[in-house]
Amino acid sequence: MAHYDLRTEQMKEMAPKLRAGDTVTLTGTLYTARDAAHKRIVQAMEEGRELPFVLDGAAVYYAGPTPEKPGQVIGSVGPTTSGRMDPYSPKLLDAGLTCMIGKGVRAPAVAEAMARNGAVYMVAIGGAGAVKAQSVKALEVIAYEDLGCESVKRLTVEGFTAIVAMDSVGGNLYRDGAAQYRKN
Repeated sequence: MAHYDLRTEQMKEMAPKLRAGDTVTLTGTLYTARDAAHKRIVQAMEEGRELPFVLDGAAVYYAGPTPEKPGQVIGSVGPTTSGRMDPYSPKLLDAGLTCMIGKGVRAPAVAEAMARNGAVYMVAIGGAGAVKAQSVKALEVIAYEDLGCESVKRLTVEGFTAIVAMDSVGGNLYRDGAAQYRKN
């Protein structure tokens, strides 16, 4: 296991090299999107409409931030359960999405799409949304404002930490980590 300090612009190149268990500190652009936004993005893809952001090489954080308090850029911004995005993720990965960040296990179809596309799934610690907010330096709502906290936002982050939970060569902390404790 290794630690990487990466700019999000490096994710397309670096994602295939990351392995389950690696820690990553990201600086650059993350997009927030949850299931309602994912549904709209996939629908836009199917209808040939413009997408809210370029998928190729992008990193998406499954989060719905709370409103900021005076003097803050963002409120609490903890991860949401990634499995809700599983119906949409393979299509987005096949279109170039490179990094997904959330919490919880992913479906086999997502792992297969990650392998096809050299993508990575990272986890952020649930319950630490206030700490994650400290790494957000700027926020801009870029699509689906009617979804409120679930709108698509462009976050500029510095020092955003995550752990690689699933890599593009089949490494899976949820599976492999549990298996090592079952060996008795």
